[in-house]
Amino acid sequence: MMRKTVYLSAILSVMLLASCLGIRKNTAMGGEVTGISGTAINEPAPYGMVLVERGSIKIGDEEADSLWGTSTPVKDISVDAFWMDETEVSNAKYRQFVYWVRDSIIRERLADPAYGGDETYKITEDEYGEPITPYLNWSKPIPWRKPTEDELRAIESVYITNPITGDKMLDASQMNYKYEIYDYTQAALRKNRLNPEERNRNTDIPTNYDEVVMISKDTAYIDDEGRIINETITRPLSGLHDFLNTYIVNIYPDTTCWVNDFPNANNEVYLNLYFSHPNYSEHPVVGVSWEQANAYCAWRTDFLLRGMKGQAKYIQRYRLPSEAEWEYAARGKEGGKFPWESDDTKSDKGCYYANYKPGEGNYTKDGSLITSKCGIFSANSNGLYDMAGNVAEWTSTVYTEAGVLQMSDINPDLQYRAAKEDPYSMKKKTIRGGSWKDPIKYIQGATRAYEYQNESRSYIGFRCVRSYSGTSRKR
Repeated sequence: MMRKTVYLSAILSVMLLASCLGIRKNTAMGGEVTGISGTAINEPAPYGMVLVERGSIKIGDEEADSLWGTSTPVKDISVDAFWMDETEVSNAKYRQFVYWVRDSIIRERLADPAYGGDETYKITEDEYGEPITPYLNWSKPIPWRKPTEDELRAIESVYITNPITGDKMLDASQMNYKYEIYDYTQAALRKNRLNPEERNRNTDIPTNYDEVVMISKDTAYIDDEGRIINETITRPLSGLHDFLNTYIVNIYPDTTCWVNDFPNANNEVYLNLYFSHPNYSEHPVVGVSWEQANAYCAWRTDFLLRGMKGQAKYIQRYRLPSEAEWEYAARGKEGGKFPWESDDTKSDKGCYYANYKPGEGNYTKDGSLITSKCGIFSANSNGLYDMAGNVAEWTSTVYTEAGVLQMSDINPDLQYRAAKEDPYSMKKKTIRGGSWKDPIKYIQGATRAYEYQNESRSYIGFRCVRSYSGTSRKR
């Protein structure tokens, strides 16, 4: 009797559990297939981003420009939904990245005997997994004790003093960020399968168990002289770790771009103040290369996932937009020549719609001389600001003359992270949108331009996107 009671109790417990889990019928007993589904998640809008709904557009410009003598590849394409930053990444947001790297270096040195640190130094964490250490944020020092001499030595080690002016400043050469990206695409290709039997589905061809599959991967380290060494190595496939690429990037913006881009111009004030002065905090960050922009995307992803815990596996990583995504988003729901509805660049009242070069040498007609604050002009129909002018923007796409013609018509993109030893011509990346220094032709949605991936300019910035993990309406 006792066994029957226990047995019945177990059955009732299983039935109750099944009911709670939403299982409609015990599959072991037979019946109709009803499917197994989880709870749908309505992904909340990421901070500062808007959802660009999936749809299609004829990308490019069918009218060849008689004045500039350029033509743009034209193709009907479709893209899936994605989140996109409302504005270009500002100095303030990029500065947070730089300070995070700075504080990470200090945390390591607090436990490094070479800097007078203590190997037993304990770093506690907050509820989001972020380290809590004393005096890492100089603007908000912990009040209950003063830093020790060793702690001060670790903090001071990331600063330098200009021997001429005596100014204390962050040592830009130390601001190196290391990150890893797993290449899901290469890992998924059949030719790269670990099991030789899975590499070819043609049953007329016998499996070659001795086949050697060569893999190229990016790796990086810092040599004994403190130089960053980024390398692309080729070796036989040995495991899934061969698809994990490692990068080390110095992420401090090139503040000298203002004087290098414009010889015979008095741009010293921008060199000294543009990135560091609070008056420019809401202006778009410039002097950032394509490589540095990718490092920011990787850091932003890691920064987000630290607080996501179990939900992290559903979140797609931040990245640069593809060239097609950028144009699709910039031209708005109307698909027009500009982000706004008309073909004019100013309203009937004479107010300009964007920050660009409206006259020959007169940069101030639109109200700005160089960059303007992010988002001061009206947004397009997708809710995106400054998709024309202000600063041109990096995309993830390799620049080729054929453009989208050599890509798929669904989520088109062509990516290649050129190695240091590759010819310089292979390092061209597409930039879009035109900038504060460009005439009207270059701020049109379909106009293409390029810059080399290791170059940084005073007129190129970026914004991030994130693939949408769900479905959205077709527009």
